[in-house]
Amino acid sequence: MVLFWILGMILTGFIRPRPQAIAKEGTSSDNIFAGVRFIRSNPAILGTISLDLFAVLFGGVTALLPIYARDILQTGPVGLGVLRAAPAVGALLMTVVLARHAISRHVGLRMFQAVIVFGLATIVFALSSWMWLSVLSLAVLGAADTISVVIRFSLVQLSTPDEMRGRVGAVNFLFINASNQLGQFESGVAAALLGAVPAAVLGGVATVAVALLWMKLFPSLRRVESLE
Repeated sequence: MVLFWILGMILTGFIRPRPQAIAKEGTSSDNIFAGVRFIRSNPAILGTISLDLFAVLFGGVTALLPIYARDILQTGPVGLGVLRAAPAVGALLMTVVLARHAISRHVGLRMFQAVIVFGLATIVFALSSWMWLSVLSLAVLGAADTISVVIRFSLVQLSTPDEMRGRVGAVNFLFINASNQLGQFESGVAAALLGAVPAAVLGGVATVAVALLWMKLFPSLRRVESLE
């Protein structure tokens, strides 16, 4: 993984900005926060990025998988490996489906539906004491997350003008990585205070609630029809 990050850093270093873009934008300190200001002024992009932040913050159960494997499902290291691989398998299968059948209608609504399915699958996993159901729910969770990620990334990229795409992408990247780490921290703290099962159930319920609330707060995002 470190080698790939180093390779990406080296290849990124070969990218040369256009001279006219540098002359136009300048190097003032205001440009540092231009991406944040643009996101705040665009409800569709703000809703998309913040939805990812809060959905992942509350809905992540990855940090709790060792507890479930040992104490609830009573499986060994192999079972834990299967549990950790299940979301990736679901995501891979959904990627194949999306490559063949693109989402062409009701894009905004489909994104919210995917987040809701993500939350419901989290609840099923939280309450399951059967290995096969836990693996299946994690696979569904991964598949739903893939649909949401594809739509979110496409909306952010296509809704951003060329001169702002780098800065908006940087803010989006920061939010995604921060939400993943904070989500695992939140899951661990909640499990320590409430127990693993209540913490996971609460996370799934919170994810569904966030999706429903965001549908009310960002109606323009819900009404996005296509990615064209």
